[in-house]
Amino acid sequence: MIIPELESENVEGILREMVRFLKKKDKVSKEKELYEKLVQREKLGSTAIGEGVAIPHCKIKRVKNPVVMLAISKKNVDFCSLDGKPSHIFFMVVSSPDNPSMNLQILAAIAHLVRKSSSLAKKILKAKNISAVLDVIREEEEKLNG
Repeated sequence: MIIPELESENVEGILREMVRFLKKKDKVSKEKELYEKLVQREKLGSTAIGEGVAIPHCKIKRVKNPVVMLAISKKNVDFCSLDGKPSHIFFMVVSSPDNPSMNLQILAAIAHLVRKSSSLAKKILKAKNISAVLDVIREEEEKLNG
């Protein structure tokens, strides 16, 4: 699930767009609750990990299987990143509180991919379509996993 071009230019707008997308795809039922949980999580500390990437995430009771999506912004979004640079790539993870280890595994896998492939965000931004974005992610994962 990929949003190829976000319209928003701030944290709240990005989160709203992503939540709306998940609702349209019938991946979540409580749009307002999800948005509020994501905002609460951001208030604890930014989920922007640097290299142009943020991983907004939270846990919701009504999610049976973890939901992972990707959204892309050509705009410079100030997501309060650790490196002070704007974010362009947003991996959202929504999972059940009943399986915290799965949530951590997903977050760790994304963070590992981003850290080991410092050009991931640039390559995703250059991708011409959703298929190309998926190809970039697959290629970078294959480099890591041999």
